[in-house]
Amino acid sequence: MNHILLLSLLLISTTVFCQKKIDLSILTKPQRGIEFIGKDSLFSMRFQFRMQNRAAMLTRSDKDLSAESYEFRVRRVRLKMEGFVYSPKLTYKLQLAFSRGDMDWDMTQMSQVNTSVNIVRDAVINYEPSKHLKFSFGQTKLPGNRQRVISSGDQQFADRSIVNATFNFDRDFGFFGSYKHTYFAVLGALTSGEGRNSVSSNSGLSYTGRVEVLPFGAFTNKNDYQEGDLEREQKPKLSLGASYNFNDDAVRSGGQLGRDLFTKTDMSTLSLDLLFKYKGFALYTEFMQRNCTNPITFTSDSSGVQAVFAGNGFMQQVSYLFKSNWEVAVRYAEITPFSSVYNNPAFSGVNLKKNQEFQLGVTKYIYGHRVKVQGNILYQLTTDLRDKLDTGRFGAIFQIEFGI
Repeated sequence: MNHILLLSLLLISTTVFCQKKIDLSILTKPQRGIEFIGKDSLFSMRFQFRMQNRAAMLTRSDKDLSAESYEFRVRRVRLKMEGFVYSPKLTYKLQLAFSRGDMDWDMTQMSQVNTSVNIVRDAVINYEPSKHLKFSFGQTKLPGNRQRVISSGDQQFADRSIVNATFNFDRDFGFFGSYKHTYFAVLGALTSGEGRNSVSSNSGLSYTGRVEVLPFGAFTNKNDYQEGDLEREQKPKLSLGASYNFNDDAVRSGGQLGRDLFTKTDMSTLSLDLLFKYKGFALYTEFMQRNCTNPITFTSDSSGVQAVFAGNGFMQQVSYLFKSNWEVAVRYAEITPFSSVYNNPAFSGVNLKKNQEFQLGVTKYIYGHRVKVQGNILYQLTTDLRDKLDTGRFGAIFQIEFGI
């Protein structure tokens, strides 16, 4: 509550302080929030908010359909401010998260590098010397797998896939650069490796690179970075992407995410993705793989253990958007640890299993991705690769996305 009050006072004081310089017109643009622009063109601020309200349930098993758990909560509440200062080439982005489920609350219980809840999602300064080239410094998303880089507010399912949840690079603090053209893009980052809002960093850094190839040219209005074909591409559009991250001396089980490891490890993650859109039809495929030098770590007395999920992930989702702005989408995703991991006796006490997820989604877009109603039905199948036992369960999610 104190953070919300502080932010409100900051917004009010900013408006009052700049009252003589701010144009009295408040520009409201589709999917772009509310924008203030100074008369002298030395300052701008676009303000956006969004929230995701969710109700969900999971069954006990695929044979016992009684509820094992319910989820009734505000999944996300985000406030975002971005614009330029002094020159349109010098821009900024600040994004804050306020719901408990959006602040990695449980990750603070045993973390040496992150000892408080994560309110700050993005805090980055950008310099754009040309329309193709951009340099950034601060905290923001790494140029990783496409689904992670796409905003959670621009997804066609209520959640990203289990592949993304297991292998994604997430956010980090450091230096970023990108060069984007009509038919290709090259992106890179040199960052701390400890993830967002870390209080310390060791001698190892994180190195990330991404390449995208667009053989049919650029998508309409950055349609390659929102799920579903809301732009109804009139010509076929294709993007092929590859990302690679090397985290030197990683101290968390997911590199930039996860619980503390008891021993540092070098970690590498590869991501390959393909996106195709044409006249309301969208196809997205993603493959991810993680390797590390030390996938299992123990405390000095061997009483505690923490492992890295070293393995592969594959995901594919297909959708069609009708002219009535109803969309139907299906997704299949799986994550599988390496056989060298689950067959290793040292991992006998570690829960590393193959997981599969089948999902059907129906979305009604009322105002693009800003206002939409989503319903998902899912089936989860978990396989213990040691004893070949399968356990399955069903789930359902109802969610409303609301924002400007």
